[in-house]
Amino acid sequence: MSHSSALTALWLLALVPVSLNAASPAGPPPSRGHLLVANKGNHTLGIVDPATRRQLTEIPESGITGHEVVASPDGQRAFVPIYGNSGVGRPGTDGQTIDVIDVASHHRVQTLDLEKPLRPHCAVFGPKNGLLYVTTELGESITVIDPKTLKVVETIPTGQKESHMLAITHDGRRGFTANVGAGTVSAIDLEARKVLAIIPISPNTQRIALSTDDRWAFTADQTKPQLAVIDTAANKLHAWVSLPAVAYGTAPTRDGHSLLITLPDIAKVGVMDIRSMKVVRTVDVAKMPQEIVVRPDNAVAYVSCMDAQKIAVINLKTWKVDQMIDVGPSADGLAWAKAD
Repeated sequence: MSHSSALTALWLLALVPVSLNAASPAGPPPSRGHLLVANKGNHTLGIVDPATRRQLTEIPESGITGHEVVASPDGQRAFVPIYGNSGVGRPGTDGQTIDVIDVASHHRVQTLDLEKPLRPHCAVFGPKNGLLYVTTELGESITVIDPKTLKVVETIPTGQKESHMLAITHDGRRGFTANVGAGTVSAIDLEARKVLAIIPISPNTQRIALSTDDRWAFTADQTKPQLAVIDTAANKLHAWVSLPAVAYGTAPTRDGHSLLITLPDIAKVGVMDIRSMKVVRTVDVAKMPQEIVVRPDNAVAYVSCMDAQKIAVINLKTWKVDQMIDVGPSADGLAWAKAD
């Protein structure tokens, strides 16, 4: 090639820089945000970067201790009810506060005092009205809070003791509480503030989740290896699903096809096909899996493993654990805080 031809080729190459960058990543990674984890053992809220899969910080709570966490719809704040230092129905401290944490600055910015010991536990944002619904066990109720003013706006009775966990339908009209010691589920009209039905389950039940179409509610029998499936239209028990071990937390995948079920005694997560209502596989995780959060892009599920101080990252395509994230002691409640 002549000297002039070489110069021409170099000049033409300089005009097409886009081709040189064709292999570089395009756009932001999917589901930008942070994973929030309630570290019961040291009374902190951990904030995990899902990109690096590292816990960035642990923020001290105002009391002993928060079991659960929820993120505001805009992802800017985390709300941590301070439950106390005991298990459900057991003697111990009775919490009465809710911490508000700024996710970006990693600081606790406010604390709401409920003015009496209620053991606040599970917090859920109303999908339509933006209000914060918190189970308050000792009051046998759900306390409703305006998250902007941090004022209690109303109290909704559950009609049962130890109303521990709460799930709300996508239209925001109905709520379902798992009442641990009562072994029941309360179906509640949130707008009318009244109990529609008390659904018997077992001597002891735990946690609750709704299918993505709100047709089914799922709660785990704590006395036998079986899962209760509730018909939410009829407010009646529909079926029992046999499990490999006693279950705890549940969460549907975002596509609505599967239900993920923690099985603490055998350190696994069960995968139930919602259509057939059968467990089709299990995934090995770590000691004492508790709660599950499915990432908004439905690519992975995060599972808190309490006795291992780990979060298991399950790849929902391969059904294998991609990685374990180190977090604080007794990791329990999880939430996803989205980012702009």
